[in-house]
Amino acid sequence: LGLGGVGHMGVKIAKAMGHHVTVISSSDKKRGEALDHLGADEYVVSSNVEKMQELADSLDYIIDTIPVFHPLEPYLALLGLNGKLILNGVINTPLQFVTPMVMLGRRSITGSFIGSMKETEEMLEFCKEKGLKSEIEIVKMDYINQAMERLEKNDVRYRFVVDVAGSNLEQ
Repeated sequence: LGLGGVGHMGVKIAKAMGHHVTVISSSDKKRGEALDHLGADEYVVSSNVEKMQELADSLDYIIDTIPVFHPLEPYLALLGLNGKLILNGVINTPLQFVTPMVMLGRRSITGSFIGSMKETEEMLEFCKEKGLKSEIEIVKMDYINQAMERLEKNDVRYRFVVDVAGSNLEQ
């Protein structure tokens, strides 16, 4: 869930590890990018009830990178027996879900904010070995206000990197 700065790397890493990857998004606008550029196997729009029902009880893991409140039940229903919903998007509101959805399928909800130094080093080494790179857009300091406006509009693919050295800071 979520195809932003964290989610797009999740797709790349999972594919490099040999996993079948299904991207679930709220709109169809990222379909081509997810399938053709990032290598996802499937793309499902979360509002497509028929496709979501087809996925029911079929996924082993869902990595949720969405950083805003959203209902968990539609996604818990996609997990198979012993499936795990892993929360990576930080939200500061209480989680709400129907407990039998978790207990009856022996599903679990877990979270991860950051890995240890060792895990981070292993992930970076894996990305180096597989040639995986984060998609970035480099911006100069004099563009920072426009970059902030684009962040607010969710108009970033996938991360901004501020080029301080190449910026004119003498203004």
